[in-house]
Amino acid sequence: MDNNLLNKIEQDSYKKRPDVKVGDSVKLHLKIKEGSKERTQIFQGVVISIKGTGLSKNIVVRKISYGIGVEKIVPLHSPVLSKIEIVKRGSVRRAKLFYLRKRVGRRALKVNNLKDIYMTDEEDLPVEAEVVSEEVVEPAKKEEE
Repeated sequence: MDNNLLNKIEQDSYKKRPDVKVGDSVKLHLKIKEGSKERTQIFQGVVISIKGTGLSKNIVVRKISYGIGVEKIVPLHSPVLSKIEIVKRGSVRRAKLFYLRKRVGRRALKVNNLKDIYMTDEEDLPVEAEVVSEEVVEPAKKEEE
């Protein structure tokens, strides 16, 4: 099948996402359906792997919850993922951080040279400028008779 044709079809499904890299601390806002209700749940952790390209690009996020390591594999352009926030940017020398699985405690999510950064995929809507028309009102002059 022609790749150009696939790219044209996939173009509508892409979502604007921040530039997520391995080693970043991120907050994933996931849509959870419970019966007829839908809510947003935040999953905060470190990106340990990025795999795939285009619409099939997946990220693996790891966090420690009550002493147990939890990993989530999330498609980057999925409708389940409503928003991504990058909290901290870590510099790493590996493409995959699977060695973090063997670590315990505080060292389990330690990534070198963390920089505080905040990026999100929310679009800031420009505020329409309110036109304030300043009309000069001259006081009415009384005619002297």
